[in-house]
Amino acid sequence: MSEQTSNQLSWPFREAERVAARLKEKGKTSALFETGYGPSGLPHIGTFGEVARTSWVRRAFTELTGLPSRLLAFSDDMDALRKVPDNVPNKDMLRAFLGKPLTQVPDPFGTHSSFGAHNNARLRAFLDSFGFDYEFASSSEYYLGGKFDNALLHVLARHDEIVEIIRPTLGPERRATYSPILPIHPRTGIVMQVPIESADVAAGTVTWTDPETGIRFETEVTGGSAKLQWKADWAMRWYALDVDYEMSGKDLIDSVKLSSAIVRALGVEPPVCLTYELFLDENGQKISKSKGNGLSVEQWLTYAPPESLAQFMYHAPQRAKKLFFDVIPRAADDYINGVVGAREAADPHASPAWHIHGGEIPVDAGSPIGFTMLLNLASVINADSPEMLWGFIRAYLPEADAEKYPFLSQLINYAIAYNRDFIAPNKKFRNATALERVGLEDLKARLAAGFAEYPGETPAEKIQNLVYAVGKEHKFTPLKAWFDCLYQVLLGQMEGPRFGGFIALYGIERTIALIETALAREAQAA
Repeated sequence: MSEQTSNQLSWPFREAERVAARLKEKGKTSALFETGYGPSGLPHIGTFGEVARTSWVRRAFTELTGLPSRLLAFSDDMDALRKVPDNVPNKDMLRAFLGKPLTQVPDPFGTHSSFGAHNNARLRAFLDSFGFDYEFASSSEYYLGGKFDNALLHVLARHDEIVEIIRPTLGPERRATYSPILPIHPRTGIVMQVPIESADVAAGTVTWTDPETGIRFETEVTGGSAKLQWKADWAMRWYALDVDYEMSGKDLIDSVKLSSAIVRALGVEPPVCLTYELFLDENGQKISKSKGNGLSVEQWLTYAPPESLAQFMYHAPQRAKKLFFDVIPRAADDYINGVVGAREAADPHASPAWHIHGGEIPVDAGSPIGFTMLLNLASVINADSPEMLWGFIRAYLPEADAEKYPFLSQLINYAIAYNRDFIAPNKKFRNATALERVGLEDLKARLAAGFAEYPGETPAEKIQNLVYAVGKEHKFTPLKAWFDCLYQVLLGQMEGPRFGGFIALYGIERTIALIETALAREAQAA
């Protein structure tokens, strides 16, 4: 890929350039991308976003440099079970294992060897369902298998320096006892957060005292007998694996700074990092799993295809975005428009669709009809089956069928579900004002008389020109007020599609009848 192309506007390529610069400086010929996962809970929409976004940067890196790379999905499954989750069975059983590594906690679902293994399996199934190219890594396996031993000894040798990096960020009580090294109790198996009384670098051990029994222990830091507190663990992982790129949420900005300082204390530079913004609910509040004000992957995929979710994740990752059901139609239409734009562009690398499809957009991607348009059609005709929508679509596009337009076929099913659950229950018509009533009567008359005098490239554009002309001639100010009338008076919705396209799909005669129904409804109300 040329330098000129790489400097185009897509953010994954800008990130890839940073990774390429790091490799050049270090003299490396391959890159390691990493994403992290805390398996105390199930994978969620943020997990999807992080892996998808990292995958796009990785794909851009390949296109930019031609160098090999790997994506490591790292599970911190040696972390201790700190509290019993609300969404699991057998809660009483789990309480007996608080403080133990997740891979040493029985699976409350009874399907895997441990709670950590269960959630790891869920993570892998989750990532596999989206076709991500990744390698899975288990913290427990790396600790117990000795893959971190050299790095852990390196941390031990710089124990006091790391403590001084972290200490200013802690409260007085924790500051007095903090150590980055957490020994695993040899008798109870609990991850201990205790003061380290001494560190023997030559022996590779730390000495500490059990606060409950007063027994003093000397524990090796290698072989899985100890783990690191997570900020130090993050830095140690970067050091041990030579990670080149990792992104994380805005809530971890301070942790990134601390981990970066720690990895520098270990003698290397931190990876290239990207901080992404967090999601907000419809009221602008931070999404919280405990509050239940978020939107899950499963919920999104009930009402729109995976490509639309990817489109939502692609756009402006460093800008806060509201994540609730109302954003779904826009994301689906943005994806469809992006496919068209990528196919028409001289260089498709700046298109989200190019990244979403891994650099090769399928020939059957996209749809000749937008999702919002389908939603409005489903709403007007009260569609409860695909056949109802297909009847209108074939009148508009005679050659249309599920085989030729498989993505459209999917969208039809999603539109029925979305209309059923969100549009139909909230449909609310209002009466037209005097000015709007005159405009609607004029629109009805012009539709009935034909519109050859309003030329356009397609029937939808011709009708759109007519709709615009009516709004302008009747002096709707701003012109948006005219379209608000069409959506609210005729469709019972606050927003809607390009109305010319809707009329072309719904049919002129039916639209005339829709106007007549609305005007008759007003007359009856009066």
